[in-house]
Amino acid sequence: MMGKLTFVVLAIIGSVSWGNALAEGFADGPVIFGYGQHAPVNQDVILPKDTVFKLTFDIDQAGKEGTLNRGIDTVARFINMHVANGVPQENLHLAMVMHGSASNELLNAKAYKQKYGKPNPNAELLSTLVANGVQIMLCGQSAYYHQIDRDDLIDGVDMVLSAMTAHMLLNQKGYYVNPF
Repeated sequence: MMGKLTFVVLAIIGSVSWGNALAEGFADGPVIFGYGQHAPVNQDVILPKDTVFKLTFDIDQAGKEGTLNRGIDTVARFINMHVANGVPQENLHLAMVMHGSASNELLNAKAYKQKYGKPNPNAELLSTLVANGVQIMLCGQSAYYHQIDRDDLIDGVDMVLSAMTAHMLLNQKGYYVNPF
């Protein structure tokens, strides 16, 4: 019995140490700093420099209270890691469709503070993504459910009839939905 317990403890310690070593190799930038950390990869499949991405990120879950939403940070990571690997930023056509509990994360400073009593931890990154050409669409059905008015949104966020509508409109323009 003691042997199994010792093995489990050593396995946990080893995986924590290995995880920390991996985290040290991650970096932000070269486009969005402070967000979107990515790691260098010795790739077998090299991206052609003229690759064009048209990708939609579907985000329907809020982050843990008071923390950055990982789904939003994933968009910053996508930008950073592809530009760092030679894809021109102008070849990245990205959209975020937000709905469900993630809807409230699109609230501007005043509306978020009124609702939660503190600053929106996603506001800076969302504004940075908009400034870098990411289209952000909020499901109007979720907005109605969560009592979010158009004037409550961070500048640059577009209200759309529904998340389903947003996905269909983007699909018709050649956008693919990120599978995770």
